Amino acid sequence: MRPIVVTGLGAVTPLGSSAEESWSRLREGRSGIRPITHFDVSELRTRVAGQVRDFEPGDVLDPKLAQRVDRGAQLGVAAARQAVQDAGLTNGHAAPERLAVVMGTTFGGLLQLEQGCQRVAERGATRLSPYFIPGGIGNMAAGLAAMALGAKGPNITVNQACASGAAAIGLGLRLLCAGEADAVVAGGCEAALARVVYCGYHALKATSARNDEPERASRPFDRERDGFVPAEGAAALVLEPRDAAERRGATILAELAGYATTCDAYHPTRPDPSAESCIRCIRLALVDARLAPEDIDHVNAHGTSTRLNDEVEARAIRQVFGPAARRVPVTANKSMTGHALGAAGAIEAVFSVLTLRDGAIPPTANYEYPDPACEPLWVARELRTADVRAVLSNSFAFGGINTALVFRRA
Repeated sequence: MRPIVVTGLGAVTPLGSSAEESWSRLREGRSGIRPITHFDVSELRTRVAGQVRDFEPGDVLDPKLAQRVDRGAQLGVAAARQAVQDAGLTNGHAAPERLAVVMGTTFGGLLQLEQGCQRVAERGATRLSPYFIPGGIGNMAAGLAAMALGAKGPNITVNQACASGAAAIGLGLRLLCAGEADAVVAGGCEAALARVVYCGYHALKATSARNDEPERASRPFDRERDGFVPAEGAAALVLEPRDAAERRGATILAELAGYATTCDAYHPTRPDPSAESCIRCIRLALVDARLAPEDIDHVNAHGTSTRLNDEVEARAIRQVFGPAARRVPVTANKSMTGHALGAAGAIEAVFSVLTLRDGAIPPTANYEYPDPACEPLWVARELRTADVRAVLSNSFAFGGINTALVFRRA
């Protein structure tokens, strides 16, 4: 099988407007979580979020078009453009018919849908813009990215809830291994910071109520965690066969060595407490990468900061790694980015690649009181320089969906 490598990265996150800016702030332990400012949350459990700031959609799309499409799609196009530029990928390197786009999302054009529903309720059934449907359907991020990049190959939108971004990257790997594309732009995008979503999470009691300390609200694996912090963002990777990347003189950032996905088949929202399916997913990804647990030097955890999810993920890591679980540093990027839902796995994949590139394992913010139910994990509290050869990145989701990616130093 031809090795598949990463040659470009793009990201727009609560930490920064590019992959490098986001990575720099993550390494410094700087949180991007702030009070919500653009809708009323005074009656709700959670009043904080990881919001993308300083983003101009007109910089990545025609200004008129940008006004007509959902914010999630805008963010997705921005990340895809950045990744392709970072890869130095031009039409001369990949025929348009052989360039694929795979984008993951959970809610798709939810902001557009919420606004449309409000307009109909306030002004009547005939007051919608003709751009309401095309601007808000879930596949528009992938479609617009293809238009911006001239990508005429496979164009796929993935919805595996909070595992969508990681699943899109895994599907990109499979497309390349099957010879269905010569290069893939794969990632995830989400902009679901909407009042209706916050009302839904309020009903579930799934999100943090630590509103007086926004930067300390997301606390993966910490004993005092009380729920996740919603966020928005997007990230994308350019994937290519190694030999093709070497022929065009591309900078190879990492190898995408393994991918697997499984399902708990247990409950719509709660993870299976046995962690059996999570364990199987991680082991299958390692088999796909032809690596053993002892070959992994770092785990980029799903780490949502919810009670059950962190416990189950810790149980899975303990079972897979055995006694080595004490020596493999685990970090949870959501402690600083918040949980960007369908974009989360892609954002964490970008950080996993940068961990390999720089030999730098970022900290987990707000890890102050170890939870006995999550031990004996080694949760990294500070930036650590290390010889990182391989990284496991986990993503888990409602519906019992589990996804694992393995990146290896190229």
